[in-house]
Amino acid sequence: MAMHRWLALILLIPIAACAESAPENCLEVILTGTQGGPPAVNGLAGAGTLVRYGTVENQCNDVLLQFDAGRGTTGRLSQLGVSPNDLDAVFLTHNHSDHTEGLIGLMQLRWHFMGGPLDLVCSEDVKAAGRTTSCRAFAEHIGDAFIMSGEIAQRVAENKKRHPDGPSGLVVLKEVGQTASDSKGEVVWSSGDVTVKAITTTHIAGSLAFRVDTPAGSVVIGGDAGNSKTTPPRDSSTSESVEALADGADILVHSAIHPVFAPGAGSKFPPPVYLRQSNAADLGAMAERAGIKHLVMTHLIPALDSPSHGPFVIPGGPLSQNDFVVPARESGFQGEIYVGRDLMSIRLQQ
Repeated sequence: MAMHRWLALILLIPIAACAESAPENCLEVILTGTQGGPPAVNGLAGAGTLVRYGTVENQCNDVLLQFDAGRGTTGRLSQLGVSPNDLDAVFLTHNHSDHTEGLIGLMQLRWHFMGGPLDLVCSEDVKAAGRTTSCRAFAEHIGDAFIMSGEIAQRVAENKKRHPDGPSGLVVLKEVGQTASDSKGEVVWSSGDVTVKAITTTHIAGSLAFRVDTPAGSVVIGGDAGNSKTTPPRDSSTSESVEALADGADILVHSAIHPVFAPGAGSKFPPPVYLRQSNAADLGAMAERAGIKHLVMTHLIPALDSPSHGPFVIPGGPLSQNDFVVPARESGFQGEIYVGRDLMSIRLQQ
């Protein structure tokens, strides 16, 4: 009997040791670009957010997900030590060039250095107002300029291991259907402990928001979503879909437009463009209702410290960080507020 007790103790020791040495996990959210809209301002990269998850020992680098890829994304990723070949998937909130043009260079580099296939998660084709918004077409033609110029053929001749179809040959397209706006979203991608849900939003046809859930925390990427009612009067400028998806999440990353560009404020900014986006005050109120702990405003319109947004002069001059923080706080939001700057990051640890 005594021998059996010693044997049981010996068998339990490794189990206890393993439990004590279990690695901690972390979720890190990094803004790879914060420029709002098409203009180029103050060297900012176009809209994009890198979400990475993994062990603390591995610096959260077990799973790397890129949400949107505006101009300059590859350069910003390089500052983080991340190459296009490191990414596990790319997610597009919508097909506007300020969110997608950087994907062309990113995929070209992945192809050039013989990276593997890459999941691209985006909306299915949507027809509206006589037009078709097509992520599929964007993916299929992503390398056309390099094909037509002869570069793809020339580089394949140099190295037969490169995919003969160019960058498009590496895209694994995962199209998202138009889910109900009042649902909690549907799972569109997963790997191990990481699950990504998507929901449709109001901005342009085919717009999406995403939620990433991990054991270390959760983050919602709201894109440029606005309220389903696109004309006043309305209770809020924020998206009902994003609010439903964000319920109980730790971090909300969302574009923000300032009322200095509201109709009648003197900027001559196009009213329909203003009204399809969310302002800082309403984002703060929505984040509080959803129980968000960290509100990250990005894709800022207008950019901080800029006298104009493209051809639109800012009445009263450049805006500061407080011009976005104060209305979000006064709306009742109790959590942490971040006004996005390129490479700003937040880390959650399990």
